[in-house]
Amino acid sequence: MEVDFQHCQSAHCENGVISNLLRHHNIHISEPMVFGIGSGLFYVYLPFIKINHAPTASFRILPGVIFKRIASRLKIKIKRKKFTSKKKAMKALDKILETGQPVGLQVGAYHLSYFPPAYRFHFNAHNVVVYGKKDDQYLISDPVMEHPTSLTSEELVRVRFAKGAFAPNGHMYYPVSFQEEIDFKTAIKKGIKKTCREMLKIPIPIIGVRGIRFFSKQVKNWLSKHGSKKAALYLGQMVRMQEEIGTGGGGFRFIYAAFLQEAGEFLKMKRLDDLSEEMTQAGDLWREFAITAARIYKKRCSADQQTFDQAADKLLTIADREEAIFKKMAELRFD
Repeated sequence: MEVDFQHCQSAHCENGVISNLLRHHNIHISEPMVFGIGSGLFYVYLPFIKINHAPTASFRILPGVIFKRIASRLKIKIKRKKFTSKKKAMKALDKILETGQPVGLQVGAYHLSYFPPAYRFHFNAHNVVVYGKKDDQYLISDPVMEHPTSLTSEELVRVRFAKGAFAPNGHMYYPVSFQEEIDFKTAIKKGIKKTCREMLKIPIPIIGVRGIRFFSKQVKNWLSKHGSKKAALYLGQMVRMQEEIGTGGGGFRFIYAAFLQEAGEFLKMKRLDDLSEEMTQAGDLWREFAITAARIYKKRCSADQQTFDQAADKLLTIADREEAIFKKMAELRFD
């Protein structure tokens, strides 16, 4: 059994799965538009969650939330299901595939056999589409890969039931019904307003623009608090979270900039196009911070207080820039 499914590569797995699934149902929506309408842009610094003995951060909203928001704003009904039984999970998947419906799956990335070894890490919120089965091979559209691939049933069970944080528990999902006419304009406006609120208004110091400033203060104190070796390790972890996990800080800013440009054309608002350019510049600043942090981590410059201060100051510049952008966005008056 095989569904006539078009695989399109994307920068980020959840955006790509949503875009590809909706395109299959003749709802043509780009990856940036998915990310923007789904209010995917975010920032949170998580010093109390350690990976490899170092604090973490996220530059996007929690996994699964983008699809939930897209479904709500475009009035799409989504069927979701998790399982305790591996056998029932695979049987349910086969049953849906037999109807000609491609299925989105949440999986663990570490045991994906088609990933190059360098890309395998313990992350259980990766998303793929299964669009068919031939003998014991499940046909996989992984949007971060250039071409479709496949997994054996044993391999698919393993990644569907990966252990650890965000364990997928066989999670599968697919759209089941749509509105006759989709109101993209209203969805775009709601997506922008929600992103502005989350980056500016949540009164928790580790979230949004406040979170970036809080992170800056932490970086300034790492050297005196933890010593050069651990402080450099912490910076290396932030670079990994920013530039290797998903599309990272800069990458997500570039995707959102593309959304603002597309939204500006759709709504005929030149101001959104201007804000798109500013968001691209914010993405460039995140990349500059990553370069500075990576040089410290790789011992390509002096790991003294001055270099840590320089890295922290770059973060303050980013916070100021993003605060200004989101305030301008929040003040927009849509027709």
